[in-house]
Amino acid sequence: MALLERVSALIRANLNDLIDRAEDPQKMLKQVILDMQNQMLQVKTQVAIAAADEHLLRKKQKENEDKHAEWMRKAELAVDKKQDDLARAAIERGMGYKNLAHDFGEEIEHQKTQVDNLRSAMRKLEQKLTEAQAKSELLIAKHRRSRALTKASQARMAAHDESKMGTFDRMKNKVHSEEAMGQAMAEMANDNVDEKLDSLDRNDEIERLLADLKARRGVA
Repeated sequence: MALLERVSALIRANLNDLIDRAEDPQKMLKQVILDMQNQMLQVKTQVAIAAADEHLLRKKQKENEDKHAEWMRKAELAVDKKQDDLARAAIERGMGYKNLAHDFGEEIEHQKTQVDNLRSAMRKLEQKLTEAQAKSELLIAKHRRSRALTKASQARMAAHDESKMGTFDRMKNKVHSEEAMGQAMAEMANDNVDEKLDSLDRNDEIERLLADLKARRGVA
């Protein structure tokens, strides 16, 4: 099957070698991923078709097995009625359906093998696709890190400018101020929670004492 051959070629591909040889690794991986996704769609379609064919073959096999059983019952009935000629004819018809059921059984085995091969190829292609996507994400991350390092180097060189240092100090003070404000708000929120919990405890104690008092006074 040409589809399985194409899928096998993608599965056997050494992504590291492809990346090393590519002038634009990101572009190359993007194309590989696109090819894999297209092949994956085709494989899934073929798996569905092959599985449906297998189901149909099993249905046909069952129909012929049922007809074989039906004709054998007719043969038994003819024997009971001492109609040997009818029994022979029924047995012959039953044998025909039995042979058909056997043929369908063999075809089912071939179809099952094809379905299994397609599903195995699909799983392997999914793994390869995941690997390619991970490598693509890694390359993107490296590219971003490289750009970040370049910008950081430029920033360090510019840091010698006193005016920029002044800006940095103002930014640092602003961050510290915002951190202090956030901490204060968090402490206020915690205090509010503690007050609410204390209030709940007091209310519970009041209700308990009220219930005890009512019980002693015999008041419902």
